[in-house]
Amino acid sequence: MPAKANTTTDQSIGHVLCSRVRDLRRKRGWTLEKLSAACGVSRSMLSEIERQRANPTLVVAYRIAQAFGMSLGELVETPNATQRIDIIRADDRTFHYRSDRYCRIRTLSPLHLEKSVEYYEVVLRPGGALKSAPHFEGARELLTVQEGSVRIRSAGDTAELHKGDSAHYPADVPHAIENPSSTDAVLFLVVTYSRES
Repeated sequence: MPAKANTTTDQSIGHVLCSRVRDLRRKRGWTLEKLSAACGVSRSMLSEIERQRANPTLVVAYRIAQAFGMSLGELVETPNATQRIDIIRADDRTFHYRSDRYCRIRTLSPLHLEKSVEYYEVVLRPGGALKSAPHFEGARELLTVQEGSVRIRSAGDTAELHKGDSAHYPADVPHAIENPSSTDAVLFLVVTYSRES
């Protein structure tokens, strides 16, 4: 026997969506005509939606969300109830930047954001190395050794790091992280870019 639709939930989602469209439009100082031009939905339909006389179809809601520069999920969410915690699960291969016999790099910062900071987990196998050409001017790397030991090179400088050690160094020059030991090295690497880059 099919489950009954949760009418109360459906109505509350529709109410939230209609209210959000009106509130977002007013916050931006847009007229109905301007929103209509931005999303390709008629002014009369937008007016009906805002007055809660019509619930938009999925396609219409998606177009409205795009006009506001947000996802469909963000448009439907109640602002005060929006989840602000983004989680990257350990087994999510989407975030595996590189994986081969010598090195595994897992991105720990969100992929979808324009950012001036990148955060990685790096596993270097014995004899493995992560060699990099210069990044943008002003770039720096901050490295912490979680397990094992590594050698870092930045331009002509070299340093040895062991478990618990941290270092930061210019990354706008040729640089490398090497594992000369006989055990895996686990590292946390942060790359920062100057705002001018």
